[in-house]
Amino acid sequence: MSIKDFSDDTKVIKTTTRPDPETGAINPPIQLSSTFVQPSLDHFGKYDYTRSGNPTRDVLEESIAALEHGNRGFAFATGMAAISTAFLTLHQGDHVIVTKDVYGGTFRLVSQLLPNYGIDYTFVDCNDEAALKAAFKPNTKVVYIETPSNPTLKVTDIKRVVQIAHAHDALVFADNTFMTPIFQKPLDLGVDLVLHSGTKFLAGHSDILAGLIVTKSKELGDAVYFIQNAMGATLGISDCWLLLRGIKTLSIRVKAEAANALSLAKWLAEQPIVEKVNYPGLEDFDGHDLQFSQATSGGAVLSFDIGSEDNVRQLVQKLKIPVFSVSLGAVETILSYPPKMSHAEMSAEERHACGITDGLLRLSVGVEDVDDLKADFKQAFEKIEASQLQH
Repeated sequence: MSIKDFSDDTKVIKTTTRPDPETGAINPPIQLSSTFVQPSLDHFGKYDYTRSGNPTRDVLEESIAALEHGNRGFAFATGMAAISTAFLTLHQGDHVIVTKDVYGGTFRLVSQLLPNYGIDYTFVDCNDEAALKAAFKPNTKVVYIETPSNPTLKVTDIKRVVQIAHAHDALVFADNTFMTPIFQKPLDLGVDLVLHSGTKFLAGHSDILAGLIVTKSKELGDAVYFIQNAMGATLGISDCWLLLRGIKTLSIRVKAEAANALSLAKWLAEQPIVEKVNYPGLEDFDGHDLQFSQATSGGAVLSFDIGSEDNVRQLVQKLKIPVFSVSLGAVETILSYPPKMSHAEMSAEERHACGITDGLLRLSVGVEDVDDLKADFKQAFEKIEASQLQH
């Protein structure tokens, strides 16, 4: 059997555990060297300078490529460095279509930086087939999607977007951070390039920043490598090793977190103070059937609306278990407030148009005991409701 034949549960181990042939060490060594000795003036080795390539980073990049069923993987200093690199495969005069439901950092990059380089953009609901088709221009080169979206968990029909984009000679880039390759493989559905904020589920412990790209074709892989090497926003070698360690437990972590998320989402939907729960794992969620036609889980992230910013302020103060912070995908449960965190770059009108209301909270569910989480939210909700009755 080759690594391609293994299940993901086995791949996360076999692609990250690379015994050192010289010493027999189970884990790949951390090659903390900026430069490499060359055999001679006429014969250069595989490695010359770590920006261009490093043995430790190679293991990581080969691991994520294998997990995503891609041709080639690339590791970057941050998720935004990876996203920026993906967009830098475009050229002056090109046009990109971006899903309306997109991470705030991506929104900022597309709307405020790309125009400086002569790259035009259109935000569109990629599930609105007529609107998507109408958004194409003769110079459209890429359709960029994020599914499920951050933070409303809107599900995009990957195969349909790919079909439409490819019919217009455009590529499709997909942010797969929320699902990870354990739950969803966009390249298998026709996507050309997959992105991850490796900071999140892949690392899993809130301890590093990282970004990853996986390409489907050699041609696109060569283009990404040229930019990675030319721009130099590569992931530090120690962080490459830490990310490899995180990936080892990826499968078991995300499955436990997703089980907790489903249980908690069902419970939240029954609470009087909660006006709405966004989670693809719920059977009555609008994108449930589509989600399970292209992924194997609803994931570990959900969002819920408790009506007002005032209620949000009270909840944040009264909860004991979730940490109130930016980011997601860690073993600890993280509660975020998108209007002032991940999507602060958007105006109130832009946020509301995307369903990011003033009472919306995003919850990245960790591996704590789910009954403890429910009890914690219960006591907090009860205190908020009691406070409202007093007024």
